[in-house]
Amino acid sequence: MAERKSFLLRIDPAVLLAVQRWANDDLRSLNAQIEFVLRRALQGEGRWKEPKDRGPGRPGPGAGESRR
Repeated sequence: MAERKSFLLRIDPAVLLAVQRWANDDLRSLNAQIEFVLRRALQGEGRWKEPKDRGPGRPGPGAGESRR
């Protein structure tokens, strides 16, 4: 598995609550939801290049994305 970095995130409590609810709706952890949202934003701005080897068990952005 690829190395994971830890960092402190200061966030408005209302934003955190909204992201946690979204994660719960999509059956994701809060951490996975934050990564999902960040990747989606990076893709939308043309700033994300998919790594050539994601490794086993590492789905690409949008995998498992709910269709609403």
